[in-house]
Amino acid sequence: MREAEACPYAAACGGCQYQGVPYAEQLRRKQARIEALLSPFAAVRPILGMEDPFHYRNKVHAAFALDGRRRVVSGIYRAGSHAIVPVRRCLIEDETADRIIEDIRKLIPEFNLRVFDERSGSGWLRHVLVRRGFTSGEVMVVLVAVDPVFKLQKPFLNKLLSLHPEITTVVLNLNDRFGPVVLGTREKVLYGPGSIVDTLCGHRFRISARSFYQINPVQTEKLYRTAVDFAGLTGKETVLDAYCGIGTIGITASEKAGQVVGVELNRAAVKDAIANVRLNGIRNCWFTAGDAGEYMEQMAAEGTRPDVVFLDPPRSGSDERFLSSLIRSSPSRVVYVSCGPDTLARDLAFLTRGGYRVEAIQPVDMFPWTEHVETVCCLYRQKDKFISLPYEPKDMECLK
Repeated sequence: MREAEACPYAAACGGCQYQGVPYAEQLRRKQARIEALLSPFAAVRPILGMEDPFHYRNKVHAAFALDGRRRVVSGIYRAGSHAIVPVRRCLIEDETADRIIEDIRKLIPEFNLRVFDERSGSGWLRHVLVRRGFTSGEVMVVLVAVDPVFKLQKPFLNKLLSLHPEITTVVLNLNDRFGPVVLGTREKVLYGPGSIVDTLCGHRFRISARSFYQINPVQTEKLYRTAVDFAGLTGKETVLDAYCGIGTIGITASEKAGQVVGVELNRAAVKDAIANVRLNGIRNCWFTAGDAGEYMEQMAAEGTRPDVVFLDPPRSGSDERFLSSLIRSSPSRVVYVSCGPDTLARDLAFLTRGGYRVEAIQPVDMFPWTEHVETVCCLYRQKDKFISLPYEPKDMECLK
């Protein structure tokens, strides 16, 4: 495995906390952190790393602004601020996406487009988001602007597409509000279908501008296959996919489950999940918009309960209301996918007090060169008979 070249933006950007640290050492530090937090619950398996931990981000966001000389710059917000660090090539971002963003920046003065100035509230373009399908190669470009009027739209798109024929769709997203949220709720398709399709774990997924889709497809396959293995499905179980997003975990599990129900508050994500079920011709998987805790309470009131619950909450973890509903619902197994080790430890403590026992813990390095790590945990109701799990990695990948 090649080691990283020096990143010229590391000190100013602050996004990659492990810049300059050999990858094998990064994995050792992450393993130690997970063991310190979670080993009181169960033994922690060796972390799953990457063979080539570079340019893995298939979703790239660039902020646009004017520098002190009124020149257009694009790049990454400095950690904890709205100051932009101009970036042309990032060692963890998709290289195609970086090239597209750089060319858009060069086209702005040519087509007399004005970038948004937060101080004056004037201008048009705020951000550019690029998503690329790892398997399909399809590329979506999202222009985030404050106004739906796009002067010189046609010649701009013609020039951009001539430079990058790999682009399959362009979307104009409208966001005229101040704040940390990049994307607004209104959008207009300028070119192509308005979404891209990619393949993950043997299933095809439609990804729209606002869809949540894991940014590292290579590691996501390991993450989701581990989660499904942990569930111990036999083809008869009723599975609840909480925080289901566009349905990636639920659809992956559907081939081994009796039936899968996904619940998600974000209606746009549910719309994508339903489209993904149809796209894959799946007949035992349903998705609905709503609160997962309320849905489980409703199931209990009707005298039914899920056999297995998958939950993949945001970094802040789950909340006591949901976890209490889960305990009352009493599924045989719970598979918890976490991107926040601290909140995972908190939630595992709650679940173990409620009668669950942690059976297996598997960290996965989804974000090389950063301090972040994903973890999959399997819990079972203590009165259930222990079932040995089939997936047992022998050692840390990439440490040979």
